Amino acid sequence: MKPIQPRLSALAFTLLTLLTGFGAAAHAADAPRPDGLQTLMVRSQASGTMASHDGVVEALRQTVIAAQVAGAIVQLDVKAGDRVKAGQVLMRIDARAAEQAANASEAQAQSARAALQLAGREFERQQQLFKQHYISQAALDQAEAQFKATQAQVNAQVAQLGLARTQSGFNIVRSPYDGVIAELPVSLGDMAMPGRALATVYDPSALRVTANVPQSLGASLAGPSRWLIEIPGINTADTPIVPTGTQLLPLVDASSHTLQLRLNLPAKLTGVVPGMFARVLVPGVPGAAPALRVPRSAIVRRAELTGLYVLDAKGTPLLRQVRLGAALGEQVEVLSGLAAGEQVVVDSAAAARIR
Repeated sequence: MKPIQPRLSALAFTLLTLLTGFGAAAHAADAPRPDGLQTLMVRSQASGTMASHDGVVEALRQTVIAAQVAGAIVQLDVKAGDRVKAGQVLMRIDARAAEQAANASEAQAQSARAALQLAGREFERQQQLFKQHYISQAALDQAEAQFKATQAQVNAQVAQLGLARTQSGFNIVRSPYDGVIAELPVSLGDMAMPGRALATVYDPSALRVTANVPQSLGASLAGPSRWLIEIPGINTADTPIVPTGTQLLPLVDASSHTLQLRLNLPAKLTGVVPGMFARVLVPGVPGAAPALRVPRSAIVRRAELTGLYVLDAKGTPLLRQVRLGAALGEQVEVLSGLAAGEQVVVDSAAAARIR
């Protein structure tokens, strides 16, 4: 029994040392400063099995409507941001030239029909004369050929008339489906040319998030769908959006060695528009890298800047730009701009007042 006691004593001493060290580290993060700022030493924390990948919101149906005819825009009924219905008139292009071309085709078609009637009656008379043996077979064949040629001319003129009417319809620009006007790069009076973009329409009820994930995750993501979505300003990682459909494209990008992951968003999400930043959260991924997390109160947001107050070698708080990841409760993950072991100011507002 004697040899066991030293082992137990050594184990107890080791455990006591670890607990004491942990408590000292926790209190060291809250060490008081002369200026009253509360600081926190950043340490790597296990991120569990949650991986985060940057993505972007896209529209499944987004159409760039281009001009098919040339002309000045004489009527503009919508503006960017308007909701439109399928078939709704968006704008009108000057159609006077198209209408004149259609009228000319209509007149030519009427003239061809009149010539066809005359050729038909002439052919009937020639048939009667041939039956009475007043004309030869050659004369009858010539009358029949004249009738068929006139009939072909009528068909050509009718087709030309239909083309002119179709082209006159191109002067009215309509919405292809129910959607939202995302972009309107033209104004009233602008000149429309064939191929020039007039408006961009997208369907807000069919959106998706597209993200590039490492090819090493391809095998682990081939199973049942378990992806989650976070869109800053719309939801948080605590209340993730569950996609309604997923698609992993079977093609690896040769330059980045990543796969494209597409996640369909629910139909009735308010405030979500194409181009928004999103995060794809992948739970259940083994080997996720440790994460750096800081309190929400330490985050500084100024216009396009997102940063933290980090202490330099002299203990002076300096504002540093960082890139944030997923938020878990009152903690926010820092993806770049911060290293483990650095000290950040917990209350950014207090640091700003001192600076």
